[in-house]
Amino acid sequence: MNKHSYPIPSREEILGVLRTNTAKMTTSAIAEVLSVKPEELDGMTRRLNAMERDGQVKVDKGGNYSIANQDNFISGKVSSHREGYGFLIPDDGSEDLFLPEREMQKVLHGDRVMARVVGTDRRGRLEGGILEILDRANTHVIGRLLNENGVWIVAPEDKRFSQDILLTGAPGKAKAGQVVSVELTEQPTRYAQPVGKIVEILGDVDDPGMEIEIAVRKFGVPHEFSEAVKKAAAKLPSEVRDSDLTDRVDLRDIPLVTIDGEDARDFDDAVYCEPVKIGRSKGHRLIVAIADVSHYVNPNDALDEEALLRSTSVYFPRRVIPMLPERLSNGLCSLNPDVDRLTLVCDMVITQDGEVTAYQFYPAVIHSAARFTYTEVAAILGNTKGPEAAKRQTLVPHLLHLYEVFQSLLKARQVRGAIDFETTETYIVCNPAGKIEKILPRTRNDAHKLIEECMLAANVCAANLLETYKHPGTYRIHAGPTKEKLTQVRNFLKQVGLFLGGGDKPAASDYAELMNKIKGRPDAPLLQTMLLRSMQQAVYSPDNIGHFGLSYDAYAHFTSPIRRYPDLLTHRAIKAILQGRKYEPKGIDLTLLNSSVSNATRKQQIADKAAGKKKEEKEQTIWDALGVHCSANERRADEASRDVEAWLKCYFIRNKVGEEFTGMITGVTQFGIFVQLDEIFIEGLVHVTELGADYFQYDEARHELRGERTGKRYQLTDKITVQVSRVDLDARKIDLAIVQAVSPRSAGLADTRGAANEKNRKGVASSKKALLAPEEKVVSTYGRGGKTVPAQKVKEENVSGGRRQKSSPAVASAKKKAPAAAGKSAKKRR
Repeated sequence: MNKHSYPIPSREEILGVLRTNTAKMTTSAIAEVLSVKPEELDGMTRRLNAMERDGQVKVDKGGNYSIANQDNFISGKVSSHREGYGFLIPDDGSEDLFLPEREMQKVLHGDRVMARVVGTDRRGRLEGGILEILDRANTHVIGRLLNENGVWIVAPEDKRFSQDILLTGAPGKAKAGQVVSVELTEQPTRYAQPVGKIVEILGDVDDPGMEIEIAVRKFGVPHEFSEAVKKAAAKLPSEVRDSDLTDRVDLRDIPLVTIDGEDARDFDDAVYCEPVKIGRSKGHRLIVAIADVSHYVNPNDALDEEALLRSTSVYFPRRVIPMLPERLSNGLCSLNPDVDRLTLVCDMVITQDGEVTAYQFYPAVIHSAARFTYTEVAAILGNTKGPEAAKRQTLVPHLLHLYEVFQSLLKARQVRGAIDFETTETYIVCNPAGKIEKILPRTRNDAHKLIEECMLAANVCAANLLETYKHPGTYRIHAGPTKEKLTQVRNFLKQVGLFLGGGDKPAASDYAELMNKIKGRPDAPLLQTMLLRSMQQAVYSPDNIGHFGLSYDAYAHFTSPIRRYPDLLTHRAIKAILQGRKYEPKGIDLTLLNSSVSNATRKQQIADKAAGKKKEEKEQTIWDALGVHCSANERRADEASRDVEAWLKCYFIRNKVGEEFTGMITGVTQFGIFVQLDEIFIEGLVHVTELGADYFQYDEARHELRGERTGKRYQLTDKITVQVSRVDLDARKIDLAIVQAVSPRSAGLADTRGAANEKNRKGVASSKKALLAPEEKVVSTYGRGGKTVPAQKVKEENVSGGRRQKSSPAVASAKKKAPAAAGKSAKKRR
């Protein structure tokens, strides 16, 4: 194809030439660089005149062109919508610009561009015009190979790419309908679609694991280790060497144990507890030993660079994309039983009231005495005379000590006022072909809670150590609810005769107090959902503002360095403190870091900038960049996991079209209601046009749709009966139709929502994902690419870290004060 599909170079191309040349350029010089033919020169001259008129370029008396004053130009990243339009997200945090479909034809999702405001659209939004493409974000696109009227194209899997990719030449061995990866050879322009060539054939869409292969490429998740990483991992020893034991406390005589899920393969924490005297009172010594990943992964080596690039392990049904190579994650750094392992230990003294009166960190070597599962520990705690206990007789007393310290920490959690939502987590059971066999609720027992409390205590001590020594790090922060969210939730609570205390800045204890009041109410699921949705999302940042949901003044992730990069950074910082020095990440190419932030964060940044609170660019440190990078990659992992689950659920239910289910409304939007089906825990959409012959008004404050003529209402957490009407596997969409409203609402019930009015809601159980730390709030999307909807999924806080380990009396002397460390973790155990 020609270099320019249209004979006259575009404005973007002309601006690109002027930007890359510091000196002013004449018309002929510009034409020479852009290979403009003599017969096309007149058209390019007219375009230059138009650009001068529009203020994009300026020309001096000698006819030399340069870029005009750019004060009114806005640079930013393009965010595409599946409907064809998009938005420019400005770099400076100012208001987004709406980009109509004609402008989006020039770009793809993620491209960085220079634009300017050209007016407002019919909805009053600022509308932008793209002047120049600064950086193309996409080199490869995943999609389905199709033949349309003899022309081979690839339809992108990610529906944020609204343009099909035109293939150059024949598709080779690829067959129509197969999923392929295309390398873009020509980017889109206003007059031509993108062009590419097939570089990888992934296979048929129904192949086992294909949904995961698509997701990791679609969301840019690194999934293959480089040769340099493989070589570095191969050079690592297969076991702990004598030389590794220098300056380490020997805890191999302490019966530390790991407690994880049945399907866990890496064990990054081990725990031990024993009773101790604190003055005349009884207390406990809790040892949490965490795999010392930092001993084997050094800053800026191949393993570290890959770990930073990934930032987190990504969990899919039946497959994990690990942050570290298996030789480390499942071998040398996994605290497997009956082998020596290097650890970094948090050694704590805890009172009966759950207060950590002293703690210390030190490197150690351990020898795990056993690998327990949650189910096994729960059975032992439930019956110390049972068969499970009989198999582990020597360790039963230590498990009972762990249970005692758990009770103390739980007491402190309640006093502290941490938020505790009662929700149900589900997990997918797959068959050998990788498809869903069933979806089951996950039962959390005391063993889960015990480990979570131990991890929380260690994480709090890690954060306290960073604060005490004023050492920078990546705190896990969770801001309180925004003013807008508070107003919304309080207006809703007022309608049902409830009140959330705390004024403009409520504490977690205010939420906890309200949660206690609503327990037992018929409308408790609705009220809990509303409170959940007023929460913000937890992120990583060097600026410690505390953790609202867990009610901690300082909190940092320390306990999962095998699967989370922020934990590895915390380990390095702690080791530096122990050695009397300071750790500062260096040699990191900032251009390789993920700088994208969530919509909620961007709104907060705009507000902070208006209030003069936002950091200037010159004040940003490497820790700021790492916090943003790790938070962004965590969201990326979540998006990829949700995409795979959505595909699997569509595949599972596509043979159930026409079947009826009862379900609960989990989201209400202007265009319909989202319903989660009972027993199978799958969500679909009832479009507003399927609700009946009426005009339904959307009440955002009450999260309901109300029929103007009939007064019929559909509100969050209502129970209804629906029928599966359509399944779109490609779009990850499940369409439902109303069969019967189990708990219909009439206009007469609008303003009286006490228990008497809500009897029909009894027995409605929340089937949201398990959440103990409800700060993880992610806007959910419907279908591939996703329409952003008010229905929001609240994701559990990962607070894995610190495992109990028993330490010898010889190392209990160095004590530092720590705040009360208790509270239930919402760590997702893998």
